Amino acid sequence: MKIHILGICGTFMGGVAALARELGETVEGSDANIYPPMSDQLAALGVALKSGYRAEHLGSDDARQAPDLVIVGNALSRGNAAIEYLLDARLPYISGPQWIGEHVLATRRVFAVAGTHGKTTTTAMLAWILDACGRAPGFLVGGVPENFGVSARLGCGTTSPVGERGRAAGAGEGGADRSLSVSDAPPSSGAVRHLLPPAGEGKFAPPAADFVIEADEYDTAFFDKRSKFVHYRANIAILNNLEYDHADIFPDVAAIQRQFHHLVRTVPSHGRLIVNAEDARLAEVLAMGAWTPVTTFGIDRGDWRARLIAPDGSRFAVLCDGRELGEVRWNLLGRHNVMNALAALAAADAGGVDMARAIAALAAFLSAKRRLELVGERAGIRVYDDFAHHPTAIATTLAGLRARVGTARILVGMEPRSNSMRAGAHADELAPSLRDADHVVFLQKPGLPWDAERVTAALAGRGRTAASVEELVAALRGAAHAGDHVVFMSNGGFENAPRRFVAALGSAAVPE
Repeated sequence: MKIHILGICGTFMGGVAALARELGETVEGSDANIYPPMSDQLAALGVALKSGYRAEHLGSDDARQAPDLVIVGNALSRGNAAIEYLLDARLPYISGPQWIGEHVLATRRVFAVAGTHGKTTTTAMLAWILDACGRAPGFLVGGVPENFGVSARLGCGTTSPVGERGRAAGAGEGGADRSLSVSDAPPSSGAVRHLLPPAGEGKFAPPAADFVIEADEYDTAFFDKRSKFVHYRANIAILNNLEYDHADIFPDVAAIQRQFHHLVRTVPSHGRLIVNAEDARLAEVLAMGAWTPVTTFGIDRGDWRARLIAPDGSRFAVLCDGRELGEVRWNLLGRHNVMNALAALAAADAGGVDMARAIAALAAFLSAKRRLELVGERAGIRVYDDFAHHPTAIATTLAGLRARVGTARILVGMEPRSNSMRAGAHADELAPSLRDADHVVFLQKPGLPWDAERVTAALAGRGRTAASVEELVAALRGAAHAGDHVVFMSNGGFENAPRRFVAALGSAAVPE
């Protein structure tokens, strides 16, 4: 089958392309912006890329070049030339989430990771735990997990029947096994095989049981306004947290809660819901009705808890039902990442993973790219790239860094890139979220529909705006001193600002 993917260079749709190629399909795609690293990854898979959304890319000039199926990304809408042609020509089309649900997830045990914050990190973490424990899961992550180097794969692994909570309850000795299993799981195939069949040779499905997927609440496509995650039919679902976001499609937090409850409705009674015990909005979601066993987690409350040994979250003990199971020492920072770890461990346990091995695996977890990723150090200045684009994520990321660096200065370059940020939906919350920053340069390009001085004025002398990325980089370069930590925050490309700043440091004298 020849598949054309519209919006192929987005992280999610690029992952769809990778999975389709592993299944043996011929894959091509188009996007308005084709650039590394996604363009390089797709080219390495043999995926042909076409620039722009044009009818001729779908065979308008030559019907023999028309794809058998078009997978449509949710960034495209009516009025787009490619969309109008595929509708007029009556080409078969489907959304990315529906295609994954039908062609990849239908025969898998699905671990879905949902939440306003932490989805990418927790998905990568859970995939790594399962992999380190010999399960070789498939996964699709909305970023690039550094442990794997790719955002998606089919995987080839097995399941194990008993989890820590099952053993704690006396499983195998008269107690009920509270973990989940797949009765028809295939035998172990050993190490992960990276098998890529020639394009067009039909379906190729390695014998995988587990699949971990980042479960986004954003809408599916221009023709399907349900959240993506309803297509995944999760067996084990993590509900990490819930806050107001995506102001372009959700009028209020209640609308998001309804979508999360749609996800809850799809998890079978023999599955598991892993829920943040500290989140009142998630409690309200469960109050709408839940038909699946619920396991809770939280630092100080829940079935799974953590005892912080290091204030910055780099070392903590893991407890389940009051029993200490082990200690985590890792490179990640912040209370939010400890919460992510508890969620991943609880889900892995529900899937039958040995907890001693799972906890040990976290020591080698490297997170995903652009999650407080250290991109360079010059002249004693450490430079980070971070994906945070919501006040809560900004605050927790900076709080974790502050706990690590103590009184060292933290400088922030901020781009309001998400739809909600561009619309000013979070404007009043931004200054408080930056309380751990010593200096902030806020990008205010012409066309931003609200005045960023609302943020910088509230920072009481600790902030300023910049009209371009060039100006922002120059302002931070002038303000940075040896020993400082400079964090660039955006969920977009930020015109490569973090690495441009590192390069600028290399050519400038930096004051002590």
